[in-house]
Amino acid sequence: MTVGSLAVIGLGPGPADWLTPEASRLLGEATDLIGYEPYVARVADRPGLVRHASDNRVELDRARHALALAASGRHVAVVSGGDPGVFAMAAAVFEAIEAGAPDWRGLDIRVAPGVSAMQAAAARLGAPLGHDFCVMSLSDNLKPWAIIEKRLRAVADGDFVLALYNPASKARPTQLSDAFALLRDLKDSDTPVAFARAVGRPDERIVITTLGQADASLADMSTLVLIGSSETRLVSRPDGSAWLLTPRHYGVPR
Repeated sequence: MTVGSLAVIGLGPGPADWLTPEASRLLGEATDLIGYEPYVARVADRPGLVRHASDNRVELDRARHALALAASGRHVAVVSGGDPGVFAMAAAVFEAIEAGAPDWRGLDIRVAPGVSAMQAAAARLGAPLGHDFCVMSLSDNLKPWAIIEKRLRAVADGDFVLALYNPASKARPTQLSDAFALLRDLKDSDTPVAFARAVGRPDERIVITTLGQADASLADMSTLVLIGSSETRLVSRPDGSAWLLTPRHYGVPR
Protein backbone atom coordinates (compact mmCIF):
# COMPACT_ATOMS: atom_id res chain seq x y z
CA MET A 1 0.00 0.00 0.00
CA THR A 2 1.28 3.48 -0.90
CA VAL A 3 1.85 5.60 2.19
CA GLY A 4 0.61 9.16 1.97
CA SER A 5 1.00 12.17 4.23
CA LEU A 6 -0.75 15.37 5.19
CA ALA A 7 0.91 18.65 6.15
CA VAL A 8 -1.12 21.55 7.54
CA ILE A 9 0.92 24.60 6.61
CA GLY A 10 0.86 28.23 7.71
CA LEU A 11 1.76 30.58 4.86
CA GLY A 12 2.14 33.59 7.13
CA PRO A 13 0.40 36.91 6.47
CA GLY A 14 1.72 37.30 2.91
CA PRO A 15 5.38 38.12 2.23
CA ALA A 16 7.65 35.29 1.10
CA ASP A 17 10.16 36.42 3.75
CA TRP A 18 7.69 35.27 6.42
CA LEU A 19 7.30 31.74 5.04
CA THR A 20 9.30 29.32 7.19
CA PRO A 21 11.87 26.94 5.65
CA GLU A 22 9.84 23.99 6.95
CA ALA A 23 6.72 25.27 5.20
CA SER A 24 8.64 25.78 1.96
CA ARG A 25 10.04 22.25 2.11
CA LEU A 26 6.66 20.65 2.76
CA LEU A 27 5.07 22.64 -0.09
CA GLY A 28 7.83 21.38 -2.36
CA GLU A 29 7.08 17.76 -1.40
CA ALA A 30 3.30 17.98 -1.90
CA THR A 31 1.47 16.28 -4.73
CA ASP A 32 -1.81 18.01 -3.84
CA LEU A 33 -2.52 21.51 -2.54
CA ILE A 34 -5.80 22.15 -0.70
CA GLY A 35 -7.17 25.36 0.77
CA TYR A 36 -9.29 28.47 0.53
CA GLU A 37 -8.79 29.86 -2.99
CA PRO A 38 -6.86 33.06 -2.05
CA TYR A 39 -4.37 31.00 -0.04
CA VAL A 40 -3.93 28.36 -2.75
CA ALA A 41 -3.27 31.20 -5.22
CA ARG A 42 -0.32 32.37 -3.08
CA VAL A 43 1.59 29.13 -3.70
CA ALA A 44 3.67 29.07 -6.89
CA ASP A 45 2.63 26.51 -9.44
CA ARG A 46 4.97 23.73 -10.53
CA PRO A 47 4.72 20.56 -12.64
CA GLY A 48 2.90 17.70 -10.93
CA LEU A 49 1.15 19.81 -8.29
CA VAL A 50 -2.61 19.32 -8.26
CA ARG A 51 -4.49 22.31 -6.85
CA HIS A 52 -7.83 21.91 -5.02
CA ALA A 53 -9.12 25.41 -4.26
CA SER A 54 -12.45 25.88 -2.48
CA ASP A 55 -14.68 28.58 -1.07
CA ASN A 56 -14.72 29.84 2.49
CA ARG A 57 -16.85 28.17 5.21
CA VAL A 58 -16.24 24.62 3.96
CA GLU A 59 -13.36 23.83 6.30
CA LEU A 60 -14.56 20.39 7.38
CA ASP A 61 -15.29 19.31 3.81
CA ARG A 62 -11.83 20.55 2.84
CA ALA A 63 -10.25 18.62 5.72
CA ARG A 64 -12.09 15.39 4.85
CA HIS A 65 -11.01 15.71 1.21
CA ALA A 66 -7.38 16.18 2.29
CA LEU A 67 -7.49 13.18 4.62
CA ALA A 68 -9.07 10.96 1.96
CA LEU A 69 -6.35 11.95 -0.53
CA ALA A 70 -3.62 11.26 2.04
CA ALA A 71 -5.18 7.89 2.84
CA SER A 72 -5.03 7.04 -0.88
CA GLY A 73 -1.28 7.65 -0.93
CA ARG A 74 -1.04 11.30 -1.94
CA HIS A 75 1.20 13.85 -0.21
CA VAL A 76 -1.21 16.62 0.68
CA ALA A 77 -0.53 20.18 1.80
CA VAL A 78 -3.45 22.01 3.43
CA VAL A 79 -2.65 25.71 3.49
CA SER A 80 -3.86 28.51 5.75
CA GLY A 81 -2.86 32.14 5.99
CA GLY A 82 -0.93 33.11 9.11
CA ASP A 83 -0.57 30.19 11.52
CA PRO A 84 -2.73 27.11 10.79
CA GLY A 85 -3.45 26.58 14.48
CA VAL A 86 -4.96 30.04 15.06
CA PHE A 87 -8.60 30.09 13.86
CA ALA A 88 -7.53 28.06 10.83
CA MET A 89 -7.29 24.63 9.25
CA ALA A 90 -5.38 22.62 11.88
CA ALA A 91 -8.45 22.41 14.10
CA ALA A 92 -10.67 21.43 11.16
CA VAL A 93 -8.29 18.62 10.21
CA PHE A 94 -8.20 17.16 13.70
CA GLU A 95 -11.98 17.56 14.11
CA ALA A 96 -12.38 15.55 10.91
CA ILE A 97 -9.94 12.91 12.19
CA GLU A 98 -11.77 12.63 15.51
CA ALA A 99 -15.10 11.93 13.79
CA GLY A 100 -13.80 10.19 10.68
CA ALA A 101 -12.45 6.90 9.42
CA PRO A 102 -10.33 5.00 11.98
CA ASP A 103 -7.40 4.64 9.53
CA TRP A 104 -7.05 8.44 9.35
CA ARG A 105 -5.59 8.36 12.86
CA GLY A 106 -2.60 6.39 11.56
CA LEU A 107 -1.68 8.87 8.82
CA ASP A 108 1.58 10.80 8.79
CA ILE A 109 0.25 14.25 9.75
CA ARG A 110 2.34 17.32 10.52
CA VAL A 111 1.41 20.89 11.40
CA ALA A 112 3.91 23.50 10.20
CA PRO A 113 3.54 26.78 12.12
CA GLY A 114 3.51 30.16 10.45
CA VAL A 115 3.78 33.80 11.42
CA SER A 116 0.34 34.78 12.69
CA ALA A 117 -1.47 38.00 11.78
CA MET A 118 -1.25 38.95 15.45
CA GLN A 119 2.55 38.55 15.48
CA ALA A 120 2.96 40.48 12.24
CA ALA A 121 0.77 43.33 13.48
CA ALA A 122 2.59 43.46 16.81
CA ALA A 123 5.94 43.67 15.03
CA ARG A 124 4.75 46.62 12.94
CA LEU A 125 3.35 48.39 16.01
CA GLY A 126 6.36 47.99 18.32
CA ALA A 127 5.78 45.87 21.43
CA PRO A 128 2.05 45.83 22.24
CA LEU A 129 2.15 42.16 23.37
CA GLY A 130 4.95 42.61 25.87
CA HIS A 131 2.71 41.49 28.75
CA ASP A 132 -0.28 39.14 29.11
CA PHE A 133 -2.75 39.18 26.24
CA CYS A 134 -5.82 37.37 24.90
CA VAL A 135 -6.80 36.44 21.36
CA MET A 136 -10.42 36.23 20.20
CA SER A 137 -12.34 35.82 16.98
CA LEU A 138 -15.24 38.26 16.77
CA SER A 139 -17.12 35.95 14.41
CA ASP A 140 -20.25 34.36 15.81
CA ASN A 141 -20.52 31.81 12.99
CA LEU A 142 -19.30 29.02 15.29
CA LYS A 143 -20.19 30.40 18.72
CA PRO A 144 -23.04 32.57 20.06
CA TRP A 145 -22.65 36.31 20.41
CA ALA A 146 -23.50 36.00 24.12
CA ILE A 147 -20.27 34.03 24.62
CA ILE A 148 -18.30 36.73 22.79
CA GLU A 149 -19.77 39.40 25.07
CA LYS A 150 -18.98 37.30 28.15
CA ARG A 151 -15.38 36.89 27.05
CA LEU A 152 -14.97 40.58 26.20
CA ARG A 153 -16.08 41.45 29.73
CA ALA A 154 -13.64 38.91 31.17
CA VAL A 155 -10.78 40.35 29.10
CA ALA A 156 -11.59 43.86 30.32
CA ASP A 157 -11.89 42.66 33.91
CA GLY A 158 -8.54 40.90 33.67
CA ASP A 159 -6.90 43.95 32.04
CA PHE A 160 -5.45 41.96 29.14
CA VAL A 161 -4.31 43.34 25.82
CA LEU A 162 -6.81 41.98 23.28
CA ALA A 163 -6.18 40.91 19.69
CA LEU A 164 -9.37 40.56 17.64
CA TYR A 165 -9.49 38.39 14.54
CA ASN A 166 -12.41 38.43 12.06
CA PRO A 167 -13.65 41.82 13.29
CA ALA A 168 -16.07 42.55 10.45
CA SER A 169 -17.53 41.16 7.25
CA LYS A 170 -20.42 41.89 4.92
CA ALA A 171 -22.52 39.41 6.90
CA ARG A 172 -21.42 40.89 10.25
CA PRO A 173 -21.25 44.66 9.76
CA THR A 174 -22.06 45.80 13.31
CA GLN A 175 -20.25 43.44 15.64
CA LEU A 176 -17.04 45.43 16.02
CA SER A 177 -19.09 48.54 16.83
CA ASP A 178 -20.99 46.50 19.41
CA ALA A 179 -17.72 45.22 20.90
CA PHE A 180 -16.30 48.75 21.11
CA ALA A 181 -19.50 49.97 22.80
CA LEU A 182 -19.29 47.20 25.39
CA LEU A 183 -15.60 47.83 26.09
CA ARG A 184 -16.09 51.61 26.36
CA ASP A 185 -18.21 50.98 29.44
CA LEU A 186 -15.43 48.91 31.01
CA LYS A 187 -12.14 50.50 29.92
CA ASP A 188 -10.64 53.98 29.80
CA SER A 189 -11.51 55.89 26.62
CA ASP A 190 -7.80 56.70 26.12
CA THR A 191 -6.89 53.00 25.82
CA PRO A 192 -4.79 52.62 22.63
CA VAL A 193 -6.42 50.78 19.73
CA ALA A 194 -4.66 49.75 16.53
CA PHE A 195 -6.13 48.66 13.20
CA ALA A 196 -3.55 46.59 11.30
CA ARG A 197 -4.83 45.71 7.85
CA ALA A 198 -3.09 43.41 5.33
CA VAL A 199 0.21 43.59 7.18
CA GLY A 200 3.12 42.76 4.91
CA ARG A 201 1.13 43.13 1.70
CA PRO A 202 1.11 46.07 -0.75
CA ASP A 203 -2.20 47.38 0.62
CA GLU A 204 -1.00 47.38 4.25
CA ARG A 205 -2.58 50.04 6.44
CA ILE A 206 -1.86 50.79 10.11
CA VAL A 207 -4.04 53.17 12.13
CA ILE A 208 -3.43 53.90 15.81
CA THR A 209 -6.18 55.63 17.75
CA THR A 210 -7.99 55.33 21.10
CA LEU A 211 -10.93 53.27 22.26
CA GLY A 212 -12.99 56.43 22.56
CA GLN A 213 -12.25 57.45 18.96
CA ALA A 214 -12.00 54.03 17.29
CA ASP A 215 -14.02 53.84 14.06
CA ALA A 216 -15.23 50.29 13.38
CA SER A 217 -15.62 51.06 9.67
CA LEU A 218 -11.82 50.89 9.33
CA ALA A 219 -11.89 47.11 9.81
CA ASP A 220 -12.63 44.26 7.45
CA MET A 221 -11.74 40.56 7.37
CA SER A 222 -8.12 41.45 6.48
CA THR A 223 -7.76 43.53 9.65
CA LEU A 224 -6.34 42.61 13.03
CA VAL A 225 -7.69 44.92 15.73
CA LEU A 226 -5.54 45.29 18.83
CA ILE A 227 -6.91 46.89 22.02
CA GLY A 228 -4.46 47.77 24.75
CA SER A 229 -4.54 47.17 28.48
CA SER A 230 -4.37 49.91 31.11
CA GLU A 231 -0.56 49.65 30.83
CA THR A 232 -0.31 50.01 27.04
CA ARG A 233 1.02 53.38 25.94
CA LEU A 234 2.50 55.28 23.02
CA VAL A 235 6.22 55.89 22.63
CA SER A 236 6.49 58.97 20.44
CA ARG A 237 8.96 59.36 17.57
CA PRO A 238 10.52 62.52 16.06
CA ASP A 239 8.40 62.27 12.90
CA GLY A 240 5.15 62.40 14.88
CA SER A 241 4.43 58.67 14.67
CA ALA A 242 4.57 56.36 17.66
CA TRP A 243 5.25 52.81 18.75
CA LEU A 244 2.88 50.89 21.01
CA LEU A 245 4.37 49.46 24.19
CA THR A 246 2.90 47.19 26.83
CA PRO A 247 5.72 46.96 29.40
CA ARG A 248 6.89 43.62 30.77
CA HIS A 249 6.37 44.83 34.37
CA TYR A 250 2.80 45.44 35.53
CA GLY A 251 1.87 48.39 37.72
CA VAL A 252 5.13 50.36 37.42
CA PRO A 253 4.49 54.14 37.34
CA ARG A 254 5.12 55.83 34.01
